[in-house]
Amino acid sequence: MVREILQAVRDRGDSAVREFTEQFDGVKLASSAVAPSDIAAAVERIDPSVRTALEAAAQRIAVYHQAQMPDDVEVGGAGVAIAGRHRPVRRAGCYVPGGRAAYPSTVLMTAIVARVAGVEEVVVCVPPDSDGSVPDVTLAAAALAGVDEVFAVGGAQAIGALAYGTETIRAVDVIVGPGNAYVAVAKQEVAGLVGVPSSFAGPSEVVVVADGSAPSEFAAIDLIVQAEHGPDGLAWLVTWDESFADEVTAAVERLACEAPRRSDIESTLARSGYAVLCSGPVQAMAVSNHIAPEHLELQTADPEALLGMVRDAGAVFCGAWTPASLGDYVAGPSHVLPTSGTARFAGSLSVRDFMKDVHIVTADKEGFAMLGDHVLALAGAEGLDAHAASIRIRQEARP
Repeated sequence: MVREILQAVRDRGDSAVREFTEQFDGVKLASSAVAPSDIAAAVERIDPSVRTALEAAAQRIAVYHQAQMPDDVEVGGAGVAIAGRHRPVRRAGCYVPGGRAAYPSTVLMTAIVARVAGVEEVVVCVPPDSDGSVPDVTLAAAALAGVDEVFAVGGAQAIGALAYGTETIRAVDVIVGPGNAYVAVAKQEVAGLVGVPSSFAGPSEVVVVADGSAPSEFAAIDLIVQAEHGPDGLAWLVTWDESFADEVTAAVERLACEAPRRSDIESTLARSGYAVLCSGPVQAMAVSNHIAPEHLELQTADPEALLGMVRDAGAVFCGAWTPASLGDYVAGPSHVLPTSGTARFAGSLSVRDFMKDVHIVTADKEGFAMLGDHVLALAGAEGLDAHAASIRIRQEARP
């Protein structure tokens, strides 16, 4: 289905986007573009406490990612100078989930990272609400993050619009942001035409490794936190204390019954909610590394002792007072993290996802003379005579 959606958007542009928005979101829109005046005004319409929280989060996100900015590279000597320069892409698309909930935090966690990286134009696509609007809190986050354009379109059709361009949405150079399985697969399908981080940023995951030193309710609620995002996620408790596993299981059942998003929580836990009993911390960390979770919580008396065994995880939260929800909103690092085991080879969204390395090589005559014969030998071994000729012609031209 994803390929058919992408092809339709590529072939028919806005017309296909409108059709899929009506089909999947139940909304008939004349245009997906949100007016800039509406984006700016949303900041004043939201609750002041929410605005203050968004501003605090935005500041922490900017500071952390500014510290990520790579330095230029200079390597010289022997007649050949090499420089490495980091250049941002010109236009980036940020996908922000919607439908089940509003995610202004994801606007901040993607758009601010792009801005810090130096991206000139940042656009956001977010599924419309049932009345065709985008929540004020999402628009306010876009305004605070310095987003240039917001479009009320979601799903695979949004990824297609960002990748191929339509009459309304100009194509971007990079697409980032989490989403459901359809969105994540769509990003993989368009990778190569546009830049897409190697991680699969799909349904939310958490593994809580706990030794019983913290209250069972801490572990229980943190399992529920990720489960409330909806189906297809993952929530595992990993412990070597059987009685504690029983306590957490009971607490999860009690808290889930009381939760407003009970159906989403129970759906996720029924499919992929587990309590795993291990022989000890070494085996527990082996289980965690096998899962390679998006979020890993170390709720143990000495989390530092386990950090050395962490090999595969998107983000690690150490100690009973560091729930993953801090990372979801205000800690600073982007909450766009690898899921579905892709933490084995990919990490969190960073400024580098919006940049490319450009290397610059400058050789003088002495440097050319030093390296030229090596090029001749290697070009000859590969059977590429023109490569060798580019050296021979210069060698013969030297006085």
